[in-house]
Amino acid sequence: MTAPGAPHGRGFPLNESIAVGAILALCLWALITWSGHGGDAVPLGPFDPGRWFPGRSLTLGELPLVVMLFVGGAPLVWDLLTKLLAGTFGSDLLAGLSIVTSVLLGEYLAGVLVVLMLSGGEALESRAVSRAGDVLNALARRMPALAHRKLATGFTDVALSEVAVGDVIVVLPHEICPVDGTVVSGRGSMDESYLTGEPYRMAKAPGSSVLSGAINGQAALEVRTDRVAGDSRYATIMEVLKTSEERRPPLRRLADSLGAFYTPLAVAIAVAAWVASGDATRFLAVLVVATPCPLLIAIPVAIIGAVSLAAKRGIVIRDPAILERLDTCRTAIFDKTGTLTYGTPKLTDVATFAGWNEADVLALAASLETYSKHPLAAAVVEAAAERSVRLLEVEELAERPGQGLSGRVKRLNGGAEAHTVAITSRQKLAVLDPAGHPHLPPQAGGLECVVVIDGRAAGLLRFRDTPRADGRSFVKHLLPAHGFSRVLLVSGDRETEVRWLADLVGISEVHAGIQPEGKLAIVEQATKEAPTVFVGDGINDAPALAAATVGIAMGTASDVTSEAAGAVVMDSALERVDELFHVGRRMRSIALQSAVGGMAASVVGMGLAAAGFLPPAAGALLQEAIDVAAVVNALRMTWRAGPLSDYGG
Repeated sequence: MTAPGAPHGRGFPLNESIAVGAILALCLWALITWSGHGGDAVPLGPFDPGRWFPGRSLTLGELPLVVMLFVGGAPLVWDLLTKLLAGTFGSDLLAGLSIVTSVLLGEYLAGVLVVLMLSGGEALESRAVSRAGDVLNALARRMPALAHRKLATGFTDVALSEVAVGDVIVVLPHEICPVDGTVVSGRGSMDESYLTGEPYRMAKAPGSSVLSGAINGQAALEVRTDRVAGDSRYATIMEVLKTSEERRPPLRRLADSLGAFYTPLAVAIAVAAWVASGDATRFLAVLVVATPCPLLIAIPVAIIGAVSLAAKRGIVIRDPAILERLDTCRTAIFDKTGTLTYGTPKLTDVATFAGWNEADVLALAASLETYSKHPLAAAVVEAAAERSVRLLEVEELAERPGQGLSGRVKRLNGGAEAHTVAITSRQKLAVLDPAGHPHLPPQAGGLECVVVIDGRAAGLLRFRDTPRADGRSFVKHLLPAHGFSRVLLVSGDRETEVRWLADLVGISEVHAGIQPEGKLAIVEQATKEAPTVFVGDGINDAPALAAATVGIAMGTASDVTSEAAGAVVMDSALERVDELFHVGRRMRSIALQSAVGGMAASVVGMGLAAAGFLPPAAGALLQEAIDVAAVVNALRMTWRAGPLSDYGG
């Protein structure tokens, strides 16, 4: 029920202006009427309604009401005519008919109350939506508009849109990094938790990658821009959030369908009341009461409130339609790494050869891994800390996709020449050190990487991902609490690894060694049989996430994954997934309560108006009360939500 030109958000938009004008018009009418001059005729010459409708000369008290009807009602009526010419109509038809009929019958007070009802309801929605979206808009408000571009003599401030790929910018202490890039000078750390959910600072040195939106530490860094602002990780997240607010989910379209059904019903009741009584004011009274703002205002308020409620719990809803679908899903499909495991492998074994000892290999490897974001890097650094291994200074660093990590690390004995260190895979070792490849121990379960020092294979690091402590209880909780009848584990890992995890968490249906196209086929087949939820966190999960009824990405490891998913759980916690299910159930329940309850109350009011118990003005007041009740009920979405999860972990 939106008048044209009615923007959402801050400021003083058209609907708020119309609502204020309607209130002022009603106040003027009341003052003039109570002063005893409300019945005085107004000499309007050719504009006097008495010239066209005998016996309906305009009075002084009615003058502000008539002005408001034309100023506030005209945009709505014009919008109605535009829709009718386009062959579409909905609940707006009732409001337009109410306003036009009130003018024709001289029921100006009822007409102004309809205008106030519509504009006030839309203004309430606009403010509610604006408040509900504050959590999402926080990202946009915190991004800097300027960047410090480096010059030969220092740096100069330029607009972020003017920064090009290859430009070197300076990020001062405690500033927000404006671009995605690579450190070329300086050493320090950045807080990337706002984007990654990782609750610690990431060390930065020449060669390290940085993300736009990260907060710099105490040291200035020079960063070479790798992507322009519009293509950055930060911009991608902003686009996801913008899309989530603009998308129109099926539940809202259901409201439109109900309105299209409800409109002819209301018109039929109004016409029947007019014909049966011979009183045209009953026609107007029924239309005034019938105006179904709960359908078109309360439901979007509930939806945006659900998006906000989820965001406050670290869940970004990029497609609000999933909030309707979640409660209908009966099949849950999980990827392995980062979903039912923590996605943070632990170093379990260090095998050494070529004369190297465990402590030295670990010291050189951990020194280099300190500056890497590879999933295994943190495990190496953590193992070094647990064993009190002293880290060394890194002089150079390179981490090219598919090539592993390499660099120069200060010598263990303090010599002038640094060690060249590379951390790579068993397959890549054949290129770096062909002679060392045969000396590697046989491949075992879990993950591994090879440490090459000064051109020779020196050690083999073995890892194993840790299953989530609450994985088994979460899988068990899905069946009775959310109606799931089937749970699958799908992974590209070896079958022994996948079966090992499946037995731990209690999943019997396992698909191992599956490539991305295989995951997609499994999800598509399962979705044909029943609505599905797919939970994953890697780039290879993107097709499956997009194909599932609901795709949930754990963490923000990949922009591709986030784009494909309907929701992103920022801190990768299974409890958040359970909360998402409850947010969807809560939203659907509250939205339907508001819509159906508001319509039912309106039908009762229509019956009273058709029987002559409600004049038009009183009917407008009744409908206003119904609207307010429906919107207030929708706002419950974010009020005192309390614990959303009944999952004990």
